[in-house]
Order: sequence, then structure tokens, then C-alpha cells
Amino acid sequence: MHAYPIKFEPILKEKIWGGEKLSTRLNKSTNSKNLGESWEISGVDNNISVVANGIYKGQTLNDLIKTYKSEFLGKSNIATFGENFPLLIKFLDAKTNLSVQVHPDDKMAKEHHNAFGKTEMWYIMNSDDDAEIVLGLKNETLDNNVLADINASNVDAIFNTEKVKKGDSYFIPAGKIHAIGAGVLAAEIQQTSDVTYRVYDWDRADANGVQRELHTELAQKATKSFASNGKSDYQLQPNTTSNLVECDYFITNIFEVKAFQKREYNHRDSFIIFMCVEGRVEITVDNYTEQLKMGETILIPANAKAVSFNSQQAKLLEVFIA
Repeated sequence: MHAYPIKFEPILKEKIWGGEKLSTRLNKSTNSKNLGESWEISGVDNNISVVANGIYKGQTLNDLIKTYKSEFLGKSNIATFGENFPLLIKFLDAKTNLSVQVHPDDKMAKEHHNAFGKTEMWYIMNSDDDAEIVLGLKNETLDNNVLADINASNVDAIFNTEKVKKGDSYFIPAGKIHAIGAGVLAAEIQQTSDVTYRVYDWDRADANGVQRELHTELAQKATKSFASNGKSDYQLQPNTTSNLVECDYFITNIFEVKAFQKREYNHRDSFIIFMCVEGRVEITVDNYTEQLKMGETILIPANAKAVSFNSQQAKLLEVFIA
């Protein structure tokens, strides 16, 4: 396989809670006023990413996996996931609150949906001054039956909320109650899964007055208690990586580039994804250079031996599987 920085065509998703920041700040091509998500790299059924650049332009993510297998994904990933791409990579704009939700773990997702579970993480790229997220219950010892009777009068007493700011990062394991709040622009990395159980949707309705379905019984079964809020404690250091999340499903580092540097990757048995969350950078593999600016994503195949970076200032999320 010819290794180079591969870009994919974004898959844009309108959402009841979406806004305009994905177009105005991240330059996604749309006239939508309620664009909620840009799926940057997806192997989800009926949402398969298509290559946007280079010699593989026009081929799908699945085409590359089937043709090049371990050269593209890495030997360990092929052994574990077969020809399924294991991650779903997104940018997300919440003009209003997302529904409060929870995701099943692998065991429950397999049992009920024949799917993978959904462990994820968020990196806050920008936020309004008063922006909040929901993380778990205020009292984690509460019985999950409390999820069956949530309304506008008691919602603030049930869910734990936290203020967020640019640069915050959170790990959301399967089973943790969560919601991104209004005013947040985020990068999201997750297992390849589109299974979500809504717990509460702020009593809102669509243009026809219809409220979205809740999945209370499944949410009660999926919800678990966690001691930590999952916030990453990291120190940003120029021209090096700092770890944000390390779990069974992915590792995510933040990488601040402020000069030219070449990094060796031939020791890593995995594809590597770079999401630009600030600034712009030139990324070069085997004499092929791709410009990457805030709101863009590239994938480096597993057979790449080295990657060069050149920028006066950029922040990248580096994502791979151990």
C-alpha cells in the first residue's frame, strides 16, 4: 500500500440540536442552519467514508481495508476487528443541549443489537462562557429507576453538570450518563457504533410537535456508576505529545506542533489519525504533503514508517489503537 496522509469526504449530519459552527468555524460545506455532526472517518453501515485525495481518491474506507488489510489497519487490528474499521471520528456543534443519553458496553450491544458498544471521548475545541456538559448522576448511589421519571422540575437535581472550556478533555466509558450542552464545539472519538439510549430530551419536540423517543428500560440496564468524572489531567508541551485517554479501544494524545519535526512510527502496529483542533500544519509521508487546518482530519496507514510535521502553531489529536 502507498502510504500518504489520506483525507476523507466529511459525512454531514443535521441534528435538532445542531448549529452553524461546523460551517462558519470549521469550513464544512453546507447551507444548513442546524448541522450537528461531521463524520470525518466512518465505517458505520450506510455511512462509509470515501477518500478525498491522492491515488485512492474515490475509493471507500472499506475498499482500502479489503484490499490492503494489515498494511492499512495494522496486523493486530485485523486480527481483532477483521475488515471492520474500529473507530468513528467526528466533529460536533451543539447549538442547544444534546439529549441526556447512555451507551451500552460490548456485551449488551452484542446481545441487543449485534453491534459494538460505545465508549467515547470529547475534546472541547471551543465553548460559550456558560457552556456545560452532563456527566453522570449527582448521586451515583441512586437506583437507576430514577431514570424513569425525569422532567423539567427535577432534571437539575438528578444529573451532574460541569462547566467546560477550550482544551478540556473527557473520557466517557460505556454506561456513563452524559450529554454535551449548548455552546460546545467538540472533537469526538468513539468505537464504531451508532447505538444510543436517550434518557431525557429536555421536553423538546420537532416541527410537527413530536418528541423524540426515549429508551428508558435499556438505559436503566446500561447505566453504571463511576468514581471519576473522566476529565483528563494533562500538561501541554510544545513539539511533544501528552496523553489524554488510554483505554482498550483507543489511545488519544494531544500534540502541539510549533516547528518542523520528523517522527518515526514504524514501531506502531496501527493506523494513526490526526485531527486538527487548532491552527494549521503540513503533514508529509513519503514525499506526499497534505495541508491540514482546524476542523480537518487525516489518516496515516499502518505501513507508514515516518511522518513529518511543519507548523508555526497547531494542535492535533493523535489517535491510534495499542
